[in-house]
Amino acid sequence: VRLVSLAGAAGGAIAPATLGAARRATLATRLAAQVRAVHVELGQAVQAGQLLVSLADADVRGGLAAAEAGLAAAATHEQRIQALLATRAATPSELEQAMAQRAQTEAIVAAARSNLAYSEIRAPFAGTVQARRVDPGDLVGPGQPMIELEGDGLELSASLSAAEARGLAVGATVRFVAPAGRGTARVTALTEGGDPVSHRRSLKARVVASEGELRSGAFARLELPGAGGGGTFVPRSALVERGDLTGVFVAAGGRAELRWLSLGEPAGDVVAVRAGLRPGDQVVDAPGALKD
Repeated sequence: VRLVSLAGAAGGAIAPATLGAARRATLATRLAAQVRAVHVELGQAVQAGQLLVSLADADVRGGLAAAEAGLAAAATHEQRIQALLATRAATPSELEQAMAQRAQTEAIVAAARSNLAYSEIRAPFAGTVQARRVDPGDLVGPGQPMIELEGDGLELSASLSAAEARGLAVGATVRFVAPAGRGTARVTALTEGGDPVSHRRSLKARVVASEGELRSGAFARLELPGAGGGGTFVPRSALVERGDLTGVFVAAGGRAELRWLSLGEPAGDVVAVRAGLRPGDQVVDAPGALKD
């Protein structure tokens, strides 16, 4: 057998992360209406304010017209009461009632105009259409997703242990490697407490510089210098798999002891060990059919 002495990662730990859009929106409406037209296709780039989906709005426009007619009548009635009050042919209470009626109809008009705006779904920011879930003729209801939009910027999302998050703070810069490129990102969010189940902290980092072609949804590896010295790496050739469990044979007292591990992400020919080994342990490389 050949023994391998393990050492801590001098350059810091490596943590898995996912690339995603920094700005993402699922667009819906609060109306129950029929889709009249869809103006974009899947993967199309759009500008902020661009019309994406048009809904049938005949009933909404009818309600708006009725509300505006009511407002005109209420405003005319208020002016008439004001003229009568000047000649003492009306009372102040009648004027107050007319003013309240006019204000009420103004609110109805504002609500109708707001509903009309929901018949035209526009892009809240510049981006790319990632999903188109409706077609002309479909009947949609309030809150039903129609278009998914992603902005141009990218961010990294990761779950870190307490050791991996040590030394990191909002504003810190970290490096990352993805299958199609690499770059640097600035930490924009880091939860203070850990998840009650996993005891891990959530991190988000905005990509500020990159090389290669990065895509939303791609896997990435974060380089965390703050966790240097605390990470242990084991050669891939030393790993032993038994069903869903993975471990290594540790040489201790002249015996080969099978020890199960909690592994992190691979980095070249080695794999990060989250739990089960300590720097200085010796493991059996390429154990083959070795038994405990």
